Formats: sequence, C-alpha cells, structure tokens
Amino acid sequence: MIEYSDEYWMAQALMLADKAEAEGEIPVGALVVRDNEIIAQGWNRSICTHDPSAHAEMLAIRQAGQYLENYRMLDCTLYVTLEPCSMCAGLLVHSRIKRLVYGADDAKTGAVNSVINLVQHPQFNHQIEVTSGVLAQECGDKLSAFFKRRRKEIKALRQEQKKVQQKPI
Repeated sequence: MIEYSDEYWMAQALMLADKAEAEGEIPVGALVVRDNEIIAQGWNRSICTHDPSAHAEMLAIRQAGQYLENYRMLDCTLYVTLEPCSMCAGLLVHSRIKRLVYGADDAKTGAVNSVINLVQHPQFNHQIEVTSGVLAQECGDKLSAFFKRRRKEIKALRQEQKKVQQKPI
C-alpha cells in the first residue's frame, strides 16, 4: 500500500477549499484520514448555512464521527488549510483526534500556534500531535487572493451605491 505524504493530503484539502470559494465562502478545506484513506471531508459553509459553527474542520469531524460510529477519532489525522480557531481546536481535543496537520497560520484567531495553543494545553487530558506549515504558501495565497478580491468587490459595490444616491430624482 502506498503511504501518502502530508503534502498529498493537504493538496486534497486545498481542492476542498476551492469548493468553499465556489460557494462564496472563505476558502478553507479539511479532511480526516485514517489508515491512509479519506474518511471525511468538509469545507467552510458558515455563510451559506447561516451557521457560525460550519467551519471546514467541524463539518469534517462530524462526518468522521458518523463514518466511525464513534465520537472519538483516536487513530485519525485532520488536514486543514488554515490553523484552527478556538472553537475548532476545542472540538479536536474533545474528539481525541490523534494528529493535526495544517497549512497557513492564522495570526488573528489561530488557536494552535498563533494566538494560543489549545490542542497541546498541559491541563487538558488530551494533547494533539501537530505539524504546521504544510503547503503554507499555497494555503495562504488562496486566502489572501480571496480577501483581496472580496475587498475589491465591496469597494466597487460602495462606489455603485454612492452613484445611485447622487443621481437627481
């Protein structure tokens, strides 16, 4: 059996991030791997579902629980394109995921390395093995391009609204 690399799995997560972006969501993708096989996947869906908990990690972990028929993921690895937030980091601890591999750091809300480290907190009863920075450039570039495009769209919308307001009646 071929043992796939972290880069291989992260490339798969990046394809899931593309699905999020196609839906107008922040492009983050996640997948759960056990025994060198994808058992669950998710991508951000918070905007379209009006659900602040519909992060890629959350959706992938929920799906993995259904697949495993267990809320514990002791022999699983989560691959995600962006450093998990505190909500998702807490979920990972509670799910007992064995290993986390992520791409880009999140300087504003990252709860694994950037702002706080919840997944290896010494007072928690479960610490997660972490590998960060896998395809970080690709993951970060995808997010940067998305937000740059989003800011440009918002600016154009505001300018259009200004024009409409300035038209004489």
